[in-house]
Amino acid sequence: MTAAELKTVASLGKKKFRDETGLFVVEGEKMVSEALDSGFEVVSVFRIEDIGQKNMERISSLASPSPVLAVLKQPESVKNHKPFPLDKGLYLALDSIRDPGNLGTILRIADWFGIDAVFASEDTVELFNPKVVQATMGAIFRVPFHYCDIPFLCKSVVSEGGSVYGTFLDGDNMYGKDLNTGTDSPSVIVIGNESNGISKGVASFVTDRLFIPPYPADDPGSESLNAAVATAITVAEFRRRTI
Repeated sequence: MTAAELKTVASLGKKKFRDETGLFVVEGEKMVSEALDSGFEVVSVFRIEDIGQKNMERISSLASPSPVLAVLKQPESVKNHKPFPLDKGLYLALDSIRDPGNLGTILRIADWFGIDAVFASEDTVELFNPKVVQATMGAIFRVPFHYCDIPFLCKSVVSEGGSVYGTFLDGDNMYGKDLNTGTDSPSVIVIGNESNGISKGVASFVTDRLFIPPYPADDPGSESLNAAVATAITVAEFRRRTI
């Protein structure tokens, strides 16, 4: 591994250089194996037995460097994609998700439940942040992901006769509602910001306000649910309706 390669790979730990180069890093045997089997373009692969422990420590973003690391090209479709109009199906729209762990976990949830695509506002945390990439556990290679104008997306879905759902404390009990599962028209589930929930601009296009009831109903305990947890509960209910 040359000094220039070492410097380039190490720099990809910072967003500035990921944006400039259009590259990102995945680490670990499982992640690299999935990358090689995916449609993503793999630029290079570095193994600890070839480059040495010290060099791997310099280019790794992990506390304990893994045996293998790969550099990949960022797919153009993540930022240069026109998702409208949407076909029938079940989609997620992320309204300013900021925590890398949440985004990575949401991608895993989307992968598990067969979500057709995930859309995110421009101020959502970067998909290629190393913490996000690792948290996806490979789902990044299987779930279509696009940054876009979320209010416009929601408006378009409504105009197409589809449904836009969001969770609110004043919403209707999710378990007693009729839900559009995306079988015949597009159905979008909006996931709001960890601190502020769904923004006003997006909320204005929500056709159905849902509430995830606590147990017991008159003693909720916690003020709210983690964004990724709320995603899992909501998506699971939508998928349950199709069984």
